[in-house]
Amino acid sequence: MTTATPAPEGFEAFTARHIDTQGSRLFVRTLGNAQRPAVLLVHGFPQTHVLWRRMALALADRFFLVMPDLRGYGDSSLAPGGGDHAAHSKRAMAQDLADVMSTLGIERFFVCGHDRGGRVAHRLALDHAARVRKLCVLDIAPTLDMYARTDMAFARAYYHWFHLIQPAPLPERMIEGCWREYLHAKLGGWGTRGLAHIEPAALAEYERCFARPEAIHTACEDYRASAGIDLEHDRDSRARGHRVACDMLVLWGANGVVHRLFEPLALWQAQCAGTVTGQAVPAGHFIPEERPAETAQALAAFFSG
Repeated sequence: MTTATPAPEGFEAFTARHIDTQGSRLFVRTLGNAQRPAVLLVHGFPQTHVLWRRMALALADRFFLVMPDLRGYGDSSLAPGGGDHAAHSKRAMAQDLADVMSTLGIERFFVCGHDRGGRVAHRLALDHAARVRKLCVLDIAPTLDMYARTDMAFARAYYHWFHLIQPAPLPERMIEGCWREYLHAKLGGWGTRGLAHIEPAALAEYERCFARPEAIHTACEDYRASAGIDLEHDRDSRARGHRVACDMLVLWGANGVVHRLFEPLALWQAQCAGTVTGQAVPAGHFIPEERPAETAQALAAFFSG
């Protein structure tokens, strides 16, 4: 575990370090008193841990916040791709997170994941059930259910799921030629919302990290894993009757796509042995940045209850 480079604007109060895991090296920022209950915040695509800045500041007086960059994202190591894409499976990513918390001396903790991070958090709660106190997922339904219910409406709204899983290097090369436009379009809801919800310093960090060809490749590998080995793991978990053991909070964007095409609350209730509650947030997909205060308030109430 080593100290990382100086913080960008807005992160001066955070502590940064790299932490070696069994299969990767993650960049991690923390905030707050380590004696308080720990909350692990897990970002999604195409972002990094900076997604959580404003929410973390709102939660730091009650919790100890741990914000890693997932393997293949941000300043974490970029795992090799190919084969069955196991290096980018949600199981491997979840193990990374469990290792980070162990290194920090935290045995049990709360978890909140957005987008891809919600899928990693789901696998973390399955594979490391004794360690996860409560789980919150933001604007997702279970991966297996979403793929199983694919229709024209879903394919149109989530076309990137089917583009990014194509064999390398086709999607990588297509994105590399216009990476900034692609990134901005994704962050802006494919042109429907603009970028006003993203802090300029955060956008600069997303651009810095996404511009590298190897980072674009590992993001594609993340999606390839979700369409292959992750589905195998999910099917096996369901066949064995494994469900999330802890209570869950499910939040979705009222202006987003997930709740229009799926029933996130019902689908998560089917995959959880605990109590599942949820509600819409007046936002699109990027809930933590569009509504940081409201989201932080909902998490604080859930994790403190």
